[in-house]
Amino acid sequence: MQMRFLAKVRPSRKSEIDAATGLVKARHPVDEIPPPPKLFLLGLQHLAIMYAGAVAVPLLVGGALKLPAHTIALLVNADLLVSGIVTIIQAVGIGRILGVRLPVVAGATFTVVSPMILIAQEFGGGEAGLPTVYGAILVSGVFGLIIARFFAMVVRFFPPLVSGCVICVIGLSLIGADAGLIAGDDPKAADYGQISHIALAGLVIALIVVIHRFGRGLISQLAVLLSVAIGTLVAVPMHLVDMSGVGSAGWFAVSRPFIFGAPEFHLGAIISMCVVMLVTFTESTADMVAVAEMVDKQLEPPDLARGLAADGFSAVLAGFMNSFPDTAFAENVGLVGLTGVRSRWVVAACGGMLVALGLVPKVGSVVAALPGPVVGGAATVMFAMVTAVGLRILHKVQFEGTSNMLIIAVTLSVALLPAVAPNIYKQFPTDFQMIAGSPITSAVIVVFVLNLVFNHWGAGKRQRSPGGTVV
Repeated sequence: MQMRFLAKVRPSRKSEIDAATGLVKARHPVDEIPPPPKLFLLGLQHLAIMYAGAVAVPLLVGGALKLPAHTIALLVNADLLVSGIVTIIQAVGIGRILGVRLPVVAGATFTVVSPMILIAQEFGGGEAGLPTVYGAILVSGVFGLIIARFFAMVVRFFPPLVSGCVICVIGLSLIGADAGLIAGDDPKAADYGQISHIALAGLVIALIVVIHRFGRGLISQLAVLLSVAIGTLVAVPMHLVDMSGVGSAGWFAVSRPFIFGAPEFHLGAIISMCVVMLVTFTESTADMVAVAEMVDKQLEPPDLARGLAADGFSAVLAGFMNSFPDTAFAENVGLVGLTGVRSRWVVAACGGMLVALGLVPKVGSVVAALPGPVVGGAATVMFAMVTAVGLRILHKVQFEGTSNMLIIAVTLSVALLPAVAPNIYKQFPTDFQMIAGSPITSAVIVVFVLNLVFNHWGAGKRQRSPGGTVV
């Protein structure tokens, strides 16, 4: 759509001067900068919506690997710092290299949780396995930067059939991680599955439902965060909250690169993380397209390529800074649609707040001290919501007269085997375990290949369905 130029007059806050003609043209709402007070409040709202999800990934990974509280606090701070940097890049952009320049908030992807845990446990467990994890993340980031432009051109091979299956598996496979936070990691332990711990998690889930149902406006949107806060208060007399590490944490610090040691590179771990990068690209593509439609701005392949390259850069940065690869947060996509606030500078303000929080170690210490049952209860709802999003995407797929039902069935059966039986590939080579042992990684490989076999190779000129596949 061509821009309509106005006369040579003094530009307003909602206009800008065209560099080529010197004329004043209307500024797109995406590029408008609200007044500072409003900018701060709207940015804070984006922060409130995504904060619980952003810190859930380091809490889940740290809890599953039984890392000490101070180490989890380091992961939280590094996560917030990288998330803030990448959010600013996505909103503001860096030349023709990085950033989609849309109101897109970047946060740690849940896709990485299972592979990180599996790789760390395979290569020493706990902190000992993290150099291999971050070596693989570093390589996957470089891989993402290399293929970002190519992926933006071949996105047709990732239709709703593929993305829906993968997102469903992401949610289903992660439920086991938060179950460990609620009941404990050792079924043989005497304190495993305590009634009080399960009841506390149940209270958090109930609070999320009640607040979301009866709350209004921002209160409803903050249902998860408020429920976690209330659950933590309830956990205090249960002696489940230990804030001893908060006092010793500093007020300002920058995460030191490679704090767990020099990165180590193993082929199986690298392949697994590169597949995670493809999943991340699939997630981000769907979210960026949705945001572009909401703000009424055309998303061209070069724009998408820059947005995906920012995801790849987040993984490179995460490999150095002991953090996690980022993706476009679906929660904030929904917020854009709900509020109608289209300015990318609001999201940039949110990114600045995330950077500030990432530089304050006390914040990470407080988050790391949250009780396992409280975090697990909230995470259960979030992961199930991810599965629900996947089901909604699959609703767009054409089933009549296709083999898509079989593709979904085979994908789910193969992908969920290692989720319900973690040791099923114990007798296989280590590299194979790194790839097939991750439900998410195996889901991407299986559904992508089956979609090519049934819906692309030899499909001829048959009609293409609404789900993006050939029928």
